[in-house]
Amino acid sequence: MGWFNRVMNRRLILAFAAAAVLVTAGAGGVDVYFFSGVRTSPTALTLSPISSPALGRSPLSGDPAGTWKVASGSVAGYRVHETFAGQSSLHEAVARTSVVTGFLSASSNGAAVGVTGIDFTADLTALHSVDQVAGHDVSQRDSVVSRSLEMNRFPTAIFKASAVTLPGDFTTGATDSLSVQGQLTVHGVTRDVIAAVQVRLNGAQVQLDGSIQVQMSDFNITPPQAPFVTVQTAVTVEFQLFLTKS
Repeated sequence: MGWFNRVMNRRLILAFAAAAVLVTAGAGGVDVYFFSGVRTSPTALTLSPISSPALGRSPLSGDPAGTWKVASGSVAGYRVHETFAGQSSLHEAVARTSVVTGFLSASSNGAAVGVTGIDFTADLTALHSVDQVAGHDVSQRDSVVSRSLEMNRFPTAIFKASAVTLPGDFTTGATDSLSVQGQLTVHGVTRDVIAAVQVRLNGAQVQLDGSIQVQMSDFNITPPQAPFVTVQTAVTVEFQLFLTKS
């Protein structure tokens, strides 16, 4: 029986050693995700600098009145801060969708351009994380967000506004900043919001970049839950829209 006991002891030692290796490896993976300093997030959506002389300020050509529809290249998304267990520094989780539709209706009296209606819709089911955390697939977060937003019931976010007046000297190549009062609908809840918007007329195309500051609780959203991560309730909704006249 002595030899049997020795064999069993060796097997137990090997089993414990193997388990220790697995636990260490798993902890290492968690450590890379939650505690690594190698984390990056894309910058906020903003209008790109004008580099071509052709985009300098020039009189508005043609009648801006009519309907301007969202064109390809438009994106919308969110930014929210995460705090990892054992760390005080914040990480900015960023997700975006390029499935954006909608329109802007404009009028003109010759002296000023007025916006008589804004209606934009973003498909939340197409949201995907675009930040990076070394050693981790951040797309795993998207399923957690999907459950928190109940995307099976509320698959879209909608922003509507009206009665926005552009500056009287609005010209091709000009960039102007506006505060746009509107309504944001997310998770089946509609709230009054203010969007900080930059607008530029680039030839035959209007470019809009904007952001809206909200709280998850305003839309009856429970912050996403994940092990070792605390998600802050403040959210920045951002968008970059390109519109062409239909």
